Parts: sequence; structure tokens; C-alpha cells
Amino acid sequence: MNKFASFTFVGAGALALAACGDAEDASTEAMPDTVEMPAEEALAPIDAQPVEDPDAAGPPPADEIDPADTAPDRDSTEEAADAAVEVADDAVAAAEAAAAAAAEGEGEMAETETD
Repeated sequence: MNKFASFTFVGAGALALAACGDAEDASTEAMPDTVEMPAEEALAPIDAQPVEDPDAAGPPPADEIDPADTAPDRDSTEEAADAAVEVADDAVAAAEAAAAAAAEGEGEMAETETD
């Protein structure tokens, strides 16, 4: 009897939810004139013509470029090179320190294994 009552309540709940729905169909709201209108607007011919922009000049010809104007400043180039050398030296020192620490750690491990 208990199973019958639970099936009855579940069935009644399903019918109650079904009664809450409406019968309107989405296809009735989507009329062809409202759906096709944006597509037709996108396919309409364009009457505009391209116009040359006088302010959008390309790069100057290569024979008009002065290398003195485009060359980097000597002082800033030397400073950048010096900074790169410092970074490389720091990297080498860090690598050597890591290798020494690894070698020391291996030596300690070998000592503890032999004890």
C-alpha cells in the first residue's frame, strides 16, 4: 500500500507540473517577416566607395631615411650591454652554487649510506 501511495503522489505532482505549462509554440512567434528582415538587411548592396586617406601615409622610401635618426644611442646601448653581462655573471654564479650544493648533498648521502 505504501508503494501505491508514493506512486500516486509522484503521478499527481507530474500532472500538476504539466498543467502549469502553456500551449504556446515558439514557432508561432517567429514570423518569417521578423526572422528574415535582419538577414535581408545584411545582404543589401553597399553604395559606399573607398576613399584615400591623405593622413594615412605609408613609411617613407628607404632612400629618404637617415640612419643617424634611427640608430640607437651609444650610451644606452653600452648600458644595456653592461647590464646583460652582469645578468650573465649572476646566472653563472648561481649555476656554480647550485652545482656545488648538489655535489655536497651527494657526498653527504654517500656518507650516510656507508655508515
